[in-house]
Amino acid sequence: MPSAPVNDQVRALIRGCDAVYTEAELAQRLAAAAAAGRPLRVKLGMDPTAPDIHLGHVVALRKLRQFQDLGHVAVLIIGDFTARIGDPSGRSKTRPVLTPEEVDRNAATYLAQAGKVLDTSPQRLEIRHNSEWLSKMDFAAVLRLAGSVTLQQLTKRDDFAQRLRDQTPIGLHELLYPLMQGCDSVNIRADVELGGTDQTFNNLVGRDLQAASGQPPQIVMTVPLLVGLDGRMKMSKSYGNYVGVAESAHDMFRKLMTVPDGLMPKYAELLCERPAEHAAREFGPDAPDPLAAKKRLARLVTAQFHDDAAAAAEARRFDEFLAGAARAADFPAAVVRRADCDPDGTWLPKLMKLAGLCKSTSEGRRLIEQGGVMLDDRPVTDPQTRVVPAGGMVLRVGKREPVRLELQ
Repeated sequence: MPSAPVNDQVRALIRGCDAVYTEAELAQRLAAAAAAGRPLRVKLGMDPTAPDIHLGHVVALRKLRQFQDLGHVAVLIIGDFTARIGDPSGRSKTRPVLTPEEVDRNAATYLAQAGKVLDTSPQRLEIRHNSEWLSKMDFAAVLRLAGSVTLQQLTKRDDFAQRLRDQTPIGLHELLYPLMQGCDSVNIRADVELGGTDQTFNNLVGRDLQAASGQPPQIVMTVPLLVGLDGRMKMSKSYGNYVGVAESAHDMFRKLMTVPDGLMPKYAELLCERPAEHAAREFGPDAPDPLAAKKRLARLVTAQFHDDAAAAAEARRFDEFLAGAARAADFPAAVVRRADCDPDGTWLPKLMKLAGLCKSTSEGRRLIEQGGVMLDDRPVTDPQTRVVPAGGMVLRVGKREPVRLELQ
């Protein structure tokens, strides 16, 4: 049972949120739950449209963990049914429709990845799949659901309104997505729903559907979106600007070292629980040593998903890499187009071929198996190795002169 005073819980829970609908209702719901001797049921939905949970998801997962630490129950909705449509929030075009097999494959590791942030003990975490209820709806039930909102309400959403202005097609199935997400809240009787700011409309629809079903409307709490490594778009696998929570310490640290300087305070605030003013002072433009600040940030985040020793080891390797990069300035450049690389890591034999170090991927694979390939002064022996190319990365094959990658 939650034991912290209600006012203390409210102050802790709203910290870092972008908006709360509403703070007064949250306090009332917490007080009522305490009086009834029950925890709140706090919902977060995640559609397995890709196999990786990334740091953008972690912002909401950390808030969900905060509820757990205060004694409440997290209800993680795996959107195995809604993923077949794909959330249209923030999208300028219709997502490709996924097959059930693709969704199941993507969802297979979600619990293990979310468990890097959440308390997975049975009394603190409930896992539900929304196919439990959505797959059982007949056409009459869908029509009743569709009749609960108007077309005018749905097309007021920023993303739909923009697509209408641009004359970009909107699939009829996309208009049903907010209603399906709202059904999740009704079926699990959510007290609170968490989500990014792009989920505000969807989550508020859940409030309306609960009220229509005779349930107390859920409190909606939105958290800021984490901007991805490109410095422009929200973090997303489909944009290729993400850091996955299941990535190796090496890849995670190296990716975090590419975070644009201007985003460092926000990363520290959203991922490391640094108050905004402290994050600005420690990681902002006035930090005395920006490179040292970025390494410190990369260590803090990497340690959350690995451990302090692994993060410290990657910081040392990065220093060695910088020293090697300085020496590598005289190496000939091998220009590789970013568009030819894969956002979730390029197969090393393919990268070698792109860099002109082998004639084919089969030759590249054979060279790796023979122990003749070095990546940033480290031998590579696994022909299945995938790497995220970075400018200045050094590749050496056999006795040939090393080359320095340049991304175009």
